[in-house]
Amino acid sequence: MRYRFHTADVFTDHPFGGNPLAVVHDARGLSDRHMQQVAREFNLSETVFVVPPDDPAHTCRLRIFTPAAELPFAGHPTVGTAIVLAATGGVPLTGDETEVVFEEGAGPVPVSIRTEHGRPVFAQLSAPMMPEFGPETPSRDAVAEVLSLSVDDLEPALNPRPVSCGVPTLFVAVRDRRALGQVRIDPAAWARTLKNYWAPHVYAFCLDPETPGAHVRARMFAPALGIAEDPATGAAATALAGYMVGRWASGDGELRWVIEQGMEMGRPSLIHVEAQRRDGALAAIRVGGAAVLISSGEIDVPDD
Repeated sequence: MRYRFHTADVFTDHPFGGNPLAVVHDARGLSDRHMQQVAREFNLSETVFVVPPDDPAHTCRLRIFTPAAELPFAGHPTVGTAIVLAATGGVPLTGDETEVVFEEGAGPVPVSIRTEHGRPVFAQLSAPMMPEFGPETPSRDAVAEVLSLSVDDLEPALNPRPVSCGVPTLFVAVRDRRALGQVRIDPAAWARTLKNYWAPHVYAFCLDPETPGAHVRARMFAPALGIAEDPATGAAATALAGYMVGRWASGDGELRWVIEQGMEMGRPSLIHVEAQRRDGALAAIRVGGAAVLISSGEIDVPDD
């Protein structure tokens, strides 16, 4: 059978920046195995398959695949799919803001789509779950070895910590952009230290961005998912709120920041994050960004 698809660059408003995404429309009839094969064929960080929702009150269900595995939740596919569907008629626009709810493995994900002159330009998701913190972190020496850095390159005031908003990730703060630019995943050290750890993926970051208005610079590595490096990672940006919000502000209220990612890959991305604290605890996390459509076509998936 033939299935219609679009690709988009997500967390950017310029073509060939951000994180590429493939969205397969009306993927009914595709088995799990077919979806994994199609995702491997596109060979992007993620491919989304849009299917009818289990709950008719929701907009649709998203199946999200990397080249190696299915994910319960991911930010760049959620934001990108919202804009793709709004731009191609899959989601009717209701004014300056359109509200939709996607079903994902981690639960229902509300998304707000903003438009300008009748065209979708920005989408913001609300995290389906609050951050979960993992077990004891490997030693700083072991973490530095995984990143091909020295211990002195790690930020002394911020310890590595495993956090998940659906995808368990080890967050590692480094001193500056220079150290971040030198990060290389050592395959042997990763296999020894993180392959079987609760959080096998690595999000390295520093508080030394170069983009005006940005607060964080980040790089994301997910070898367990077949992703050597990811240009923009919305789920990790969501979990970063759990890691950082208590360090950046005390008391209740809303905190906002912008993450730059993908700079070292030549795919500059900007991710907007909002975190709401009530009664001293995280109550809501929202992640948003722009996206631009790049291509459209059909893919022929042979019947078994």
